[in-house]
Amino acid sequence: MSIPTISEFTIRRNANAKSFQRGEAYYESGAVNVVIQRGHRLHAEVEGNEAKSYRVSLNFDSSKLMSVNCTCAYNFDGWCKHIVATMLVCARQAEIIEQRPTLEQLLDRLDHVQTQRLLQELVAEYPPLIEVIDRHVSWMTSPAPQQKTTKPVRYSAIDPAPFRRQVRQILRNAVRYFEEGCEEDPLCEELSSVVQTAVDFSERGEGNNAIAILEAITSTCVENWADVAEYGAENDEIARELNDAWCEAILTAELSLEEKVDVQVNLEAWQDEWSADFAMSLEALRQDWDYPPLVKVLQGVTEIAVWEGETPDYADDLALIRLKILERQERYQEYLYLAQAEGQNQQYLTMLGQLGRVEEAIEAAQTQMNSMEEAFALAKTLSTQGALQQALNIAQSGLNLPGNCQYHLGIWTSELAEDLGNDEAALLAIQAAFQTKPSFFDYQKIEELAGENWEIIKTDLLESIRSYEGWGTESIRVEIFLYEELIDDAIAIASELSSYYSELIHRVMNAAISHNPNWVIANARRRAEKIMDAGKAEYYNEAIEWLKKARAAYLESGRKANWLSYRDELMQTHARKRKLMGMFNEQGMK
Repeated sequence: MSIPTISEFTIRRNANAKSFQRGEAYYESGAVNVVIQRGHRLHAEVEGNEAKSYRVSLNFDSSKLMSVNCTCAYNFDGWCKHIVATMLVCARQAEIIEQRPTLEQLLDRLDHVQTQRLLQELVAEYPPLIEVIDRHVSWMTSPAPQQKTTKPVRYSAIDPAPFRRQVRQILRNAVRYFEEGCEEDPLCEELSSVVQTAVDFSERGEGNNAIAILEAITSTCVENWADVAEYGAENDEIARELNDAWCEAILTAELSLEEKVDVQVNLEAWQDEWSADFAMSLEALRQDWDYPPLVKVLQGVTEIAVWEGETPDYADDLALIRLKILERQERYQEYLYLAQAEGQNQQYLTMLGQLGRVEEAIEAAQTQMNSMEEAFALAKTLSTQGALQQALNIAQSGLNLPGNCQYHLGIWTSELAEDLGNDEAALLAIQAAFQTKPSFFDYQKIEELAGENWEIIKTDLLESIRSYEGWGTESIRVEIFLYEELIDDAIAIASELSSYYSELIHRVMNAAISHNPNWVIANARRRAEKIMDAGKAEYYNEAIEWLKKARAAYLESGRKANWLSYRDELMQTHARKRKLMGMFNEQGMK
């Protein structure tokens, strides 16, 4: 299967300017040294600052990317430089991607004996793999759930022992990480992965098996948490995930009264001993699906509230879990009743859309749609139903509502409007996106859509860019100013930047050498002298690069004698710094 077309425009839009710049440098230097595609998945290894290569993975279907991940610690805006480098390989050199068989295709080549021998050899090479195999064999050999009957369904409880061992091993590994002084500890991430296994069982309708797994995870965490707490590990994040998972499992399982009591006793004990909050799970256990107000709401009684008395803080979370289960069980009308009663507007509107009740969804949106997020979700749902014009109308309305997704909604709306031939709507939407998150490529797109109105729009955009104070937008604003040949505006930004942004400052200096050589000379000298005066030998090469800019500005402005005088002064002042003097001679600073 071929990878979906990845344009450089898409890459730039998903990465900030600095990540793209560095990713392109990685690509050009050949840092992406392994690129393998196996079916719907692509794997790449990218050399970086660490001895071990970073691993980039792409998952996709026939039309689009589904997910993109990298093993580096980057957690800022957009894709990291390693992902960018990999994407550029896909965009520019797709022919070098090595096509390899998927796991399924590989296993199909083996008979039963060969498969057993393969697993035995892998376990011999990676002994912890036996625990993973143990767990999976336990899951795969547990009886499948039976179809619903008039009697309560029961599932055979899964063996919890492998999960206890896995959690204990994760905690032991965390202690080792802490003792070795590692900056990153995968404790919560690895525990979350085990919790997700229980959630997967709930989503398959096997709530009792999910509870067996959750009992193993929670009890083992509580019993052994002191080992990691000693190093400052906190349980807030994993306790929240367990609370959600417990709630879903309880509402999915068929529990006898005795089993409910056992779960309640355990949750209350763990809550006290671990200082965790399992209130939502305990309330789900108490209410189940037989809670009288809930029963009436699911029957469509609109004049009754879901909660008797004061509504708890976790009411929305509990409602979303119930809605997830109702959707899974295809109880769509009950889903709509509950979503409306609980004020879950986004879920209510999008479910109407998913059910094909487009006009009803649009009519409800006029009174119930209160945020950009709700509008965005509904618009995307309507577009999948083929109601493109209605989706555009909803998206345009959403841009006037409060919310935190203006950039993504604006870009999505603009692209949809352009597909529908509505350039005016496309222009307004991308301008709204630009106000929230300026981008050079969106700036160029606005220029394209604006046509003969560009000069008027450009004036307003440039004024907004001058006053924009968002962190991390320096390179974007400089790029736009240089594109428009507004050198003084670019200089104003570069003058305030630290040498951390040396690459960006060099770009401004290159543009300013003929326009304002005095600024280049003064700024470059200041930065170079700071390094040389401090005697920071490891940064002498950077000082030389700044001096090259100063030299170019001196020569451009016809002041070669001034440059030579300044150079001689530097060589006299720093004559005893042999490394620096060697660089002067090697770089031909004449």
